[in-house]
Amino acid sequence: MTAEEVIAKIVALEDPKGKAILMRHGAKEPIYGVQVNKLKTLIKPIKKDHTLSLALYASGISDAMYLAGLIADENKISKDELRRWAKEAYWFYLSEYAVPWVAAESPYGWELAQEWLASDDVHLQEVGWATLNSLAGYKADADLDLPAFSALLASLPSKIHKAEGRLKYVMNGFIIAVGSYVLPLKAEALAAAESIGNVEIHMGNTACKVPSAADQIHKMAAAGRAGKKRKTTKC
Repeated sequence: MTAEEVIAKIVALEDPKGKAILMRHGAKEPIYGVQVNKLKTLIKPIKKDHTLSLALYASGISDAMYLAGLIADENKISKDELRRWAKEAYWFYLSEYAVPWVAAESPYGWELAQEWLASDDVHLQEVGWATLNSLAGYKADADLDLPAFSALLASLPSKIHKAEGRLKYVMNGFIIAVGSYVLPLKAEALAAAESIGNVEIHMGNTACKVPSAADQIHKMAAAGRAGKKRKTTKC
């Protein structure tokens, strides 16, 4: 299937109401507002396709860029391609989900996350933290740099409230991810969450709220899901 054929299918699934909602959350034209569950119906005949994923992402169409993350081949994508994707991931569907998912499952997840965290670009920092969140939920604890994760947790109480916009959101998400999926660091994550307290973010003209990190960690444990890694970062 070609990029043009996939985009034609996306256009056919256009949802004006969905588009309006997504644009309130930060999406921009071109976008067709296709529901994620409907985008996923396009995956089955494609599965993983490296070349197609690059073409869809390069289209600049938000729906196609998100789909690119779902069909990307993490073993074929290069570091430079992931860097380009991160720079072009202009809103959170891309910067917090599509791109970090692929980065985390690639051989370069930890390396690129550190690079993005060190960037002066707040937007790239968001991608970096989101990549770490995916790594925490996907990689076995033995494959994670636990001392480094611990140090990142310890750094958050002093800086999360000073962070800009959605950077706060993904930092809070890091605490949730570590506390939920990395059992050796659960106590440290809860301590960080309790030290930080409520995280407030202006979410634009939406009803979205920032979840309590401590509450989310406790909910995962109560559901018997604490420490259970995900088979894939993508959803």
